[in-house]
Amino acid sequence: MSQSNTSETTLFSPHASLAAIAAQIAARGIFEAVRSGVDIQQKTVKESPQDKLIDILMTLLSGAQSLVQINTLLRSDPGLQRSIGRERCCEQSVAQQTLDAATAENVEQMQAVVRTLLRQYSQAAHHSSRDGWLILDVDLTGMPCGKHAEKSCKGYFSQPRVRRGRQMGRVLASQYGEVVVDELYPGNTNLLPALPGLIEQAEQVLNLIPWKRKHTIIRLDAGGGTVSALNALLAQGYAIVSKEYSAHKASQLVKSVHEWVEDPGRPDRQLGWVQEETYEYVCPVRRLGVRWKDRKNSWHWAVLVFARLAPSDILSLLGEDPRADEASIIRAYAHFYDQRGGGIESSFGQDKSGLGITKRNKKRFEAQRLLMLLGTLAHNLLIWSRRWLCRHSSPQVAHRLQHYGIKRMLRDLYSISGKLSFDRHGRLRVIALQSSSSLAQLMLVPLHKSLALSRIAVILDKT
Repeated sequence: MSQSNTSETTLFSPHASLAAIAAQIAARGIFEAVRSGVDIQQKTVKESPQDKLIDILMTLLSGAQSLVQINTLLRSDPGLQRSIGRERCCEQSVAQQTLDAATAENVEQMQAVVRTLLRQYSQAAHHSSRDGWLILDVDLTGMPCGKHAEKSCKGYFSQPRVRRGRQMGRVLASQYGEVVVDELYPGNTNLLPALPGLIEQAEQVLNLIPWKRKHTIIRLDAGGGTVSALNALLAQGYAIVSKEYSAHKASQLVKSVHEWVEDPGRPDRQLGWVQEETYEYVCPVRRLGVRWKDRKNSWHWAVLVFARLAPSDILSLLGEDPRADEASIIRAYAHFYDQRGGGIESSFGQDKSGLGITKRNKKRFEAQRLLMLLGTLAHNLLIWSRRWLCRHSSPQVAHRLQHYGIKRMLRDLYSISGKLSFDRHGRLRVIALQSSSSLAQLMLVPLHKSLALSRIAVILDKT
């Protein structure tokens, strides 16, 4: 008599939709890459150090703002644990000890894992010059921490101003929302000294050979906008979008603007080309003067620097009419720089509010770097999983899913409760999403199609 292969165990999970995503991540070998790629020298009692790293990663994907929530989010959800092949979950203090045991070599191992996964799954790594320009935004953001933390220094932090912390540097492939590089620095670091190292790491990850650099835009704020820094990038073949480093120099350059153009998107702002010639740069540049009034009706100035970007390039990147007049072209250049706000600045904001990257601080610098890289991987996994869902969705559903940011994905899409059914071998076979969730219907078809090859059925729970 043949034996039945029907499921023998059914578990409720408040993150049933996340279990479906985790099953896809596991099927692609991503968890195994972390297990095999990072070797922390720590004694195994119940869980290996590698399993603890997976537990931390899954806790981040569950929307945890603190590692203490390993106990309340993951450890209390056996269904989610079993969906990635885990029979149990470590206790939060044990996970903290694993991070504290990390060395610089372990951080390099984790960087290699993240780099390998990026090359395999990221759209940025497979970007072709036929797809147009690749845009890389580069910036730093403050990571506040206690004064006794290693390499914690006084530096620039948005609020409060007088405090200590570290700085995180990031290179973001803005068209795709993918983090190419994350690196941690002492709190008194600014973008200028960090820029060469960040660009070098991005070149290694994306294999930016000279031909690719000619089709890559580096977009910076004023912190990296010195003549020497921009010349170094231009000498490597990149196109540049930046803001003039010196505020005093900008105030002098705007005096050469002959005609100011109003910006309907920002009525308080005016734009105009700087007419003063410059021979400081290794190639021709265009400089755009920007002036605006504050609440006290006082003028402020800035100068934007553009190199190797023709008006047709800017208009194409913004999806505007290539036959635009001069005033529209001027506004297009300014709006392209403004898109930093929806690129790297938005990614920092989403990771801080969604993944809570500023709320988990380790005293040891290498421990914090390893935790940061797990956050980097979590960010990219969320971006890639959204793409996987869109691939199996109708155009209308895909359009809607594309508008979900990191926080909404964690809070809404991947927090749909339901029942997980496992066969006698512990393999996930059926995911029954709670039908009362307004988003369960939205996720049903994409999850069902994406898990078809894994022979995992996704249905709505009618009970």
